[in-house]
Amino acid sequence: MPVPPQDALTVAVRVKPGASRNTVGGRFDGPHGPALVIAVHAPAVDGRATEAARRALADALGVRTAMVSLRTGATSRDKLFLVDRPGPGLTDVLHRLRDGSAG
Repeated sequence: MPVPPQDALTVAVRVKPGASRNTVGGRFDGPHGPALVIAVHAPAVDGRATEAARRALADALGVRTAMVSLRTGATSRDKLFLVDRPGPGLTDVLHRLRDGSAG
């Protein structure tokens, strides 16, 4: 049974493949609005950067990797990920990572 939209958090992401190391943090104003910047070491080949970004996002948000899925942008640097059943405070964590606000 699909998870209802109210039980998922949509996260706009800008992926930077081929980075020297994986990092999560920063803001990019992209086509989906304010996006979280995720730099990954993996190249943009055969979905490797997308998978690395999915795993990095899950780790940064403190959720299981299985809770994060790609919604749109498989071949784009600008992606939308869904986080299933986000817990309380997850939106605050996302804002801290993206906007650098203290909390």
